[in-house]
Amino acid sequence: MTITADRKSELIQEHRANDSDTGSPQVQIAVLSERINALQDHFKNNHKDHASRRGLLMMVGRRNRLLRYLSRTDRQAYLQLIKKLGLRK
Repeated sequence: MTITADRKSELIQEHRANDSDTGSPQVQIAVLSERINALQDHFKNNHKDHASRRGLLMMVGRRNRLLRYLSRTDRQAYLQLIKKLGLRK
């Protein structure tokens, strides 16, 4: 249901801007997207898990806020990120 530390460090390595970057919006969005995808798989088998569904909705809201922030501040990075993660159609 959660992502492993190894997978999280891979995502950070892939989306960071420099060597010490772990909290930029791009990294946060990538990690949240991975967690959201893991929870979606969880709900295929556990459709009555409403407590986790609330957590999922909170993560989706946080990701949307970060995406809006990124689109306002750095439009080019926003476009690259949504293309890379396949978020928008």
